Amino acid sequence: MNPLLRLGYEGVACVARALGSIAPASKRKLIASFAARRGAVDRYRGFVRDSARPLLWMHAPSVGEGLQARPVLQLMRARRPDAQLAYSWFSPSARTFAASLDVDFQDVLPFDTTRDMRDVLAALAPTALVFSKLDVWPTLAREASRRGTRLGLVSATVAASSSRRSGMARAILREAYGRLDRVGAVSTDDADRLVSLGVPARRITITGDTRYDQVWARTANIDHAAPMLATLRSARPTLVAGSTWPADEAALLPAWARIAARHPDARLIIAPHEPSDTHLAQVESWARDADLRLARLGDATVGEADVVLVDQLGVLGDLYDLAQLSFVGGGFHAAGLHSVLEPAAFGTAVLFGPAHGASRDARLLLDADGALSVPDESALESTLESWARGDAQWRTAGANARAMVHHGLGAAEQSFALVAELLGQAR
Repeated sequence: MNPLLRLGYEGVACVARALGSIAPASKRKLIASFAARRGAVDRYRGFVRDSARPLLWMHAPSVGEGLQARPVLQLMRARRPDAQLAYSWFSPSARTFAASLDVDFQDVLPFDTTRDMRDVLAALAPTALVFSKLDVWPTLAREASRRGTRLGLVSATVAASSSRRSGMARAILREAYGRLDRVGAVSTDDADRLVSLGVPARRITITGDTRYDQVWARTANIDHAAPMLATLRSARPTLVAGSTWPADEAALLPAWARIAARHPDARLIIAPHEPSDTHLAQVESWARDADLRLARLGDATVGEADVVLVDQLGVLGDLYDLAQLSFVGGGFHAAGLHSVLEPAAFGTAVLFGPAHGASRDARLLLDADGALSVPDESALESTLESWARGDAQWRTAGANARAMVHHGLGAAEQSFALVAELLGQAR
């Protein structure tokens, strides 16, 4: 990074750090992101580092990338009991997920200032620092490299439309990507794009995406008799709509109301991406207007409801076990499509809107005839009508979706091998 860019980048990071010291606790995501960092450096300093043991530090910005890191951490814990494990995240939405990991230390990553990165690196003294997916912080990478910490990146993927490939972002990040010692790319296309970002080609190995192993393990280990699933299990044809935004619901809910009028046995389980009071109230209002019985997930009447409204986080992955068909949100939203792998792993065909170009998994599902992209409300209604009639094509599509996920297994083992190489041999 040239000196002027570095000065500007450091200045922005310092401003963010200052805001974090005064930001109040809040449910608003942006403010919460600043507030979460208050006192973080001191918490790092409080970590008890065993200098006789190697330490692996994995960083993932949010829950999705954390799911990619988790299989590696699990294998490391099982096979390298000599190593200490640390984990950090960026988004405050990942706090609960991070707390579920079997690691020796976990906390939010402070803003990327030279002062704070030097302090946290001194506290953790990592043998290896491994980033998940693409989130490599320039100052952290520079300071870690200067300490002799080996740097890695796993489940690395770069969308063709990624903003990181733009001129300014590439100028800021190129040096950081160039410092990576080992990279496990999801595909050859991702490897080519990583090279264009500055990663030396000789340091890249195609390892696949650990999320496939993650979702497959979740389906294999799910407790089908768990109270939540047992209460909801039914012979009724069930569509599970996950991670929906209002833009998705603008197409889905009117279409579903007409489907439900023609097929009263059909049931909708809907989990909004952000289950705020306002968002949940909007879905409840729609159900009343459509004369559909709605219950929230914990209500006593949930087993008889025509519409089950999921008002809590962390359960969607299990609810796909109830689906004969799934709808994944984000395809009608500017932010893009959410993960399609979990419903596919359960063997359900997957529907989504037209904004799926940045999702490699969606493209693979479409190619495998395990998914369908619907451009608008009319096409969505027509598709749901075919499913509600019991057309056999949807069972075939579900089997194709599950086979696609199965074909992607093995990345966890390959990524573990890459990370273990960075960490060095057990003592």
